Amino acid sequence: MTPLQRYIAEEIATDHLDGLLSRREALRRLSLLGIGAAAAAALITACGETQQSSPGPSPSAAPETTTSRTASPPGLERALPTAAVRWAGPRGELQGAWAAAPQPRGAVLVIHENKGLTDHIRSIAGRFAGIGYPALAIDLLSAQGGTAAFADQAAATAALSKIEPPEFIADLRSGIEELQRRVPGHKVAAVGFCMGGGLVWRLLAAGTPALAAAVPFYGPAPDDPDFGASREAAVLAFYGALDQRVNATEPVVRGALEKAAMVHELITEPDANHAFFNDTGDRYNPVAAADAWHRVQDWFAAYLA
Repeated sequence: MTPLQRYIAEEIATDHLDGLLSRREALRRLSLLGIGAAAAAALITACGETQQSSPGPSPSAAPETTTSRTASPPGLERALPTAAVRWAGPRGELQGAWAAAPQPRGAVLVIHENKGLTDHIRSIAGRFAGIGYPALAIDLLSAQGGTAAFADQAAATAALSKIEPPEFIADLRSGIEELQRRVPGHKVAAVGFCMGGGLVWRLLAAGTPALAAAVPFYGPAPDDPDFGASREAAVLAFYGALDQRVNATEPVVRGALEKAAMVHELITEPDANHAFFNDTGDRYNPVAAADAWHRVQDWFAAYLA
């Protein structure tokens, strides 16, 4: 099992343990990853033991806000429309959702979760365009026909788990080049969520000097990363205080960022869990999401505009 497959498998097991998936559905999704019933049951048990034995992390300095749980998701009220786009990638045609901004301040590559290019991710590209940052949300399943070619999100997730990291990196770099073509003369940032947050860390570790800013949301760290070849990127990373599994990798990236002497800030949102920014999911936390959205705007104003 590759590191990405293990990450996705543990996420499925954790979703079941948190009551978000039935056992039958969790086993079905694990089987799509090639994990048999006995191994799947053992994984669920192991994840349960980890949850019970791991103390919750201490939340860092994210302030309290008064955002209502019924408020509109942050940035949605100003979101601009997206259009489907295609461009030539390193292994064939790539697909994505493009949101243009009338007076660009910078450009943003949006990297989706392990569900593929969903309407939620398209909306995030539109939200960035709405605050002056034209955005391209790339579909990392382009070589497989695109996210829409799959019967359901579980099948899309299984297909993503089979893609090797070098292929992801090549496609993401092509996305950055497409942004530079569409918004010439402007700085570029990468923002990723869940698996996409992990891919932001991998972009930095692979050496991506074109990035002026990087914002991974609850992204797992690669093994022993070296960010030295991406030292110009200013990194703002987000974690949820209840997300024990991903938070366990935070010291790894913190050490690598400090070693590379990079501008960085790592934020742990109190009372928030994994995927707290996804307003279509069960773990959405509007207070944490609003705080993160304000912080991203301030970060881009300082390092991207």
